Amino acid sequence: MSEVKCVWPLGATLGEGPVWVAREKALYFVDIKSCAVHRYDPATGRQSSWLMPEPIGACHPASDARFLCAFKSGFAFVSFSDETQIEPLIEPLIEPLGGPEADMPGNRFNDAKVDAAGRFWAGSMDDTEAEATGALYRMGSDLAWTVTDAGYVVTNGPAFSVDGRTLYHTDTFKRTIYAFDLAEDGALSNKREHIRIADDQGYPDGMTVDAEGYLWVAHWGGWRLTRFTPDGAVDRVVPVPAAQVTSCCFAGKDLATLYITTAAIGLSDDERAAQPDAGGLFRFQPGCVGRPGGVFSV
Repeated sequence: MSEVKCVWPLGATLGEGPVWVAREKALYFVDIKSCAVHRYDPATGRQSSWLMPEPIGACHPASDARFLCAFKSGFAFVSFSDETQIEPLIEPLIEPLGGPEADMPGNRFNDAKVDAAGRFWAGSMDDTEAEATGALYRMGSDLAWTVTDAGYVVTNGPAFSVDGRTLYHTDTFKRTIYAFDLAEDGALSNKREHIRIADDQGYPDGMTVDAEGYLWVAHWGGWRLTRFTPDGAVDRVVPVPAAQVTSCCFAGKDLATLYITTAAIGLSDDERAAQPDAGGLFRFQPGCVGRPGGVFSV
């Protein structure tokens, strides 16, 4: 293992949703509140960014070279320019698909993943973090969405077991990660509590599963990642030099590097001084490997 190191101290307001895009050998992630998508090339260190027209919760590759994104208002395909630079920010091509919550202007999408079957799973939330108006949606190649679970204030971190038969999903406010049975047709059943985070360890945020079936969970307000065994026991705690740890994913050659997103939102001047890399992109070598991320089937 190595120490956690900041590789891009960009000071993201709400960095989230890292995803390894194998076809580009690059890492993409979002800054929800600053309405931006960022791209990091580990081989060259090159950093690229695109401004979005509204808050964006997730950005995942599709099978036709576009990306499927979850915005505040709904879903859209996005095409990024081959020319990448930070200044000026390049305007991407956006193809809106509509959204399931057009009648809920106080909601936004927060986190999403693609499963091994190429389906898109996206969770919504109350942007004021007060009402349980959030839900978990599933969308397939027909671009039709279905509510699979509801009653969340803040949804987070869909993740999938190695055999694809279990979906993990987080109710952040309840500090609870649930497990569901996942059928071949995408149906969910048998919702049960899988992990509960202690009050003094922050709130569970984004997560990923490694090749051994262990669940890596980011702790918002907890200064850490935790690796849990498949049965939900703590295996390892990894300290992160930022309080608001938001998500993680495996990337790079052999998927042996874990990248970690963080947030700087809401920090006081004193808190920023104590964690100068808050909102940065971090990485470390965990001593295990991940699995290829899903690609949305078009």
